[in-house]
Amino acid sequence: MNKILVSDIDKKYYSLIRENVSAFLKKCAIKYDDKNKLLLDIAPQIHLGAREHFTKAKIKTFDIDPYSGADYIADLCETNRELITDDYFDLIVCTEVLEHVLNPFKAVKEIYRILKKGGLTFVTTPFNFRIHGPLPDCWRFTEHGLRELFKDFVIIELNAIPTEGRNLMPLHYSLIAKK
Repeated sequence: MNKILVSDIDKKYYSLIRENVSAFLKKCAIKYDDKNKLLLDIAPQIHLGAREHFTKAKIKTFDIDPYSGADYIADLCETNRELITDDYFDLIVCTEVLEHVLNPFKAVKEIYRILKKGGLTFVTTPFNFRIHGPLPDCWRFTEHGLRELFKDFVIIELNAIPTEGRNLMPLHYSLIAKK
């Protein structure tokens, strides 16, 4: 079995991505965390996810992994009405997930379905980063791809972290969108 060697640049990029996700969630929590809000955190199993920053909102978790301990075990690419009704959550956190789903259009459609009217979703996704686990790692999205994925939402904010020395090749994106 070959041991996978992680390059120094990938270690650097991983660190930058994790810092960006944390700073992004912190910024979102400062503005939107509220004890009257119900938040869904999608696939936070490896990192603290929303819990690290959203301390007032009631948090539920969602994951495809049956061993994750999530509140909802389901495929984000499916309609899960038997588990979650339409217009249920005030806030949805979806960080570092969309590149792993098999059908990102269906996944975003499901996020839209379960988000209340006026609700917000907070999304991050890598662009210039190596294939990584949990596998599968299927997609990379440009700004234009994210705008198409979230075309039924009002995009409040869409930011890119540039890759040093590579114009038009951002390392990472963060997005806030409203239903």
